[in-house]
Formats: sequence, structure tokens, C-alpha cells
Amino acid sequence: MDHSTQFDLELIGKYNQTGPRYTSYPTAVQFEEKYDDAEYRRIAQQSNASGSPLSLYFHIPFCDTVCFYCACNKVATKDRTMAAGYLARVHEELRMQSELFDDSRVVTQLHWGGGTPTFISHDEMRQLMNKTRECFTLLDDDSGEYSIEIDPREAKGDTIKLLRELGFNRMSLGVQDFDAKVQKAVNRLQSKQETLQVLQAARDEGFRSTSIDLIYGLPHQSLNSFSATLDEILEVDPDRLSVFNYAHLPERFKPQRRINAEELPPPQEKLDILQMTIDKLSDAGYIYVGMDHFAKPDDELVKAQEDGTLYRNFQGYSTHADCDLIGLGATSIGMVGPSYAQNMRSLDEYYERIDAGRLAVFRGVTLTRDDLIRRDVITRLICHYTLTIGDVEASWEIDFRDYFAEELERLQEMVEDGLISIEDGTINVLPRGRLLIRNICMQFDIYLNSKASQGSFSKVI
Repeated sequence: MDHSTQFDLELIGKYNQTGPRYTSYPTAVQFEEKYDDAEYRRIAQQSNASGSPLSLYFHIPFCDTVCFYCACNKVATKDRTMAAGYLARVHEELRMQSELFDDSRVVTQLHWGGGTPTFISHDEMRQLMNKTRECFTLLDDDSGEYSIEIDPREAKGDTIKLLRELGFNRMSLGVQDFDAKVQKAVNRLQSKQETLQVLQAARDEGFRSTSIDLIYGLPHQSLNSFSATLDEILEVDPDRLSVFNYAHLPERFKPQRRINAEELPPPQEKLDILQMTIDKLSDAGYIYVGMDHFAKPDDELVKAQEDGTLYRNFQGYSTHADCDLIGLGATSIGMVGPSYAQNMRSLDEYYERIDAGRLAVFRGVTLTRDDLIRRDVITRLICHYTLTIGDVEASWEIDFRDYFAEELERLQEMVEDGLISIEDGTINVLPRGRLLIRNICMQFDIYLNSKASQGSFSKVI
């Protein structure tokens, strides 16, 4: 597989519009409240006929301090006792969810996200994992992908050792930037030493994979300063890196209002930083998997991309396309059967639902046949950068050129611009189209012009 990426400023300028990241299709803006907990129960129970494995996502929303760039659903508090009431509801939600799924369905993927999952105490971590094992069939042979998001400032003493004992074998470390001026501007003061201690502890304890998260486009960042951060990261040789574009949307995310927009790097410098990042990581031997993700050539993500089994969901790229995903905790989104379901967003609403003996699902969408076909096309393109028309026709019993006649016509401009090729029954994303994969996928999105979609997405670059 050709993993090369060509940086074409003129084309990026032409296509740099807003658009979805396609962690789902349809995207969350299409979720409706007519999809409720009763509909979710019905679909979940029907899904048992598939016998497919399960994936569990736990949202732990608490943070000790708020990072000003953050767009996640979180609760910033110094009060550690707040976690107890929340986790009691998650335990009850686990019990209710487990009643819907057969015990024979093994959990091959599990993820704690946040917020800051390590905000909770060691005893609370043990209790949550014990409850999970009580309710679902977890693997004991370390063959699953059990991952956790780590803020190195919240991983003290023997935290990493405990997490490994609980069954976690992958972690992502939030870093964002090592530059002190940038850290101060976004209220995330984190020393390089703190990060390296956690990374080394993970390796000492036998974690199978470590990933580091960075953000470009933050206040005071420059080409030189971010390059210096990358150099420091490369010294510690992580298995994967995620390098995210900061989207400044203070009208939607209150913490971002504390960021001075005048201190943000100008658009051209952001593009320069992105190009430098791709070049530097490629020179260091990392493969650009796509959509901000880089991995070593022998990484499972790269192998899955090459053999056609890579998938994309709300946690990003995944090697577990065959799982039904169960979302647990406030604001979590699950994907069970032909549907997506989201929990109540606020703690009060989440608590009220669980205390009433109901699942916290308050909205979602049941996919139509057209949704499923379009999701398949978008997934093939965004994960593998190629699509064999005959394979889609065989899977869905359609005439691709007839079904997508309008889409193929719109794609002709991208063919002329060298983003893609359409020949010999195959759509291939070319090196200069990889950074613009969202634009290519958008041609197959039937909802983009809907009222709900207007103003809902960030810039593609």
C-alpha cells in the first residue's frame, strides 16, 4: 500500500471547508430523540443473533483542572468525592446493559475515556473493573484491546502498575505541547519529566502500545516551537502519535473563551506546522494512517489498513470492526446493530435516568439501508483510501454507477485535481488527496445540506 502524502497548498486552500470527521455515519447531528431507551433495548436484544464480540466505552468526565482548548464533555472539580456518586450510577448502568447481551459475547475491546479517567481513586478503579467483569465476559489472556486515556499529571506512584493488573494493555498520553508558554496559555502545565515517567512505567509494566496526543494551532505555537516538541517526543519513540488540529470555537465551548484568539498562529503557519509534522514523522519512520494518526510500520493499525480490516468509530481508528459498541456514562455514544445511541449529557439528567431504573439513552438513529450503504463506502475510503466498486456492488446488490451517479459526477473535479483516480473499477485516493479525505467522503454524505448540519463541523485542515 502506498502510504505517501503530498502536501499541495493550492488544493488545500481550494478544499479547506468545514466537514465531518466521520467517526460515525450518519453523524451525531442527525441523532433524534424519537430514538429512545426502548428502541435501544429492542435493537440490542436483536443484535445477539449476530454473536459478534462487544466493545465497552466508559466516559469518566472529571478533571482536576480545565484545559482551555478542551471540547470534551467534562466536569472540572477539585472535589474527588464527586466520582463516587457517578460511578455508582455507572455500576447500575453496567448491570442494566448486561441484561440485554448474551454472556457468550466476549468483550474484545474496552476503553476508559474522559475527562481524566485516572481522576478516580485506585479503589474506585478496582471496583469499576470488578463490576465490569461481573456483568460482562472479559478476556483474561491479554489478547483484547483494553485502553485508557492518561493525563500524566494524574498518574502517580503505582497507578500504571495497577492499571496493568486490571487488564489494560494500551494507553494514550495527553501531552499537547512541551513549550512552557503554550502550556501556560492553555492552562495545562505539564513537565516533560512527568510524561516520560508515565511512558517508562507503561513499558516497564508491559503495556503493548503507547500513544502520545499532540495539538497544533494553540496559542504561541510556531513552526520552530512545535518542531522542538516533536523532536522531544521522537526521542522517547512512542508506538503511535495523534496530532490534532485545534479548532477554535469559543461560541460552542466555554473554556475556549479564555484563549486569546490574537495569540493563535495564523492559518498559513498552521499549515506549515502540519506539513513539517508529516515530513518529520515520516522521516522518523512513522506511517500516516490518516485523520491525524501516525503509527510505526509494524503497528496493528497499519497492518489493518493494509489488509483491509481497519475501522473508524468514536474513539478514532480501530482494528475491531466486528464489535457492537456499548457506551457507558454521561454523553457516551454506542453503536449497536444498525443504530447509534447517545446517553444523557449532564450529570443530573444521567443520574435521574439511572435512578429511575432506565437506561440513559435519550437520542440516536436507526440506520436505513441507504445509510448502511453510504457508511460502508465512506468507511472504505477513510480507512483504506481505496474502494473496489465490484465489492460494494456484491455486498449490497446495487449497480454502483447507477446508485451513485450524482456522486461520481461531483467527484470528477477531484479526479481533475489529482485527489483521486477512478479507473478499472476502483476509486483510489492519491497522495495529494489523503489530507483531503474528509472532502472526498463528503461527496457520499446525503445529509450535509440538511439544516441540522449547518455550522456543526470544523475545518477539514
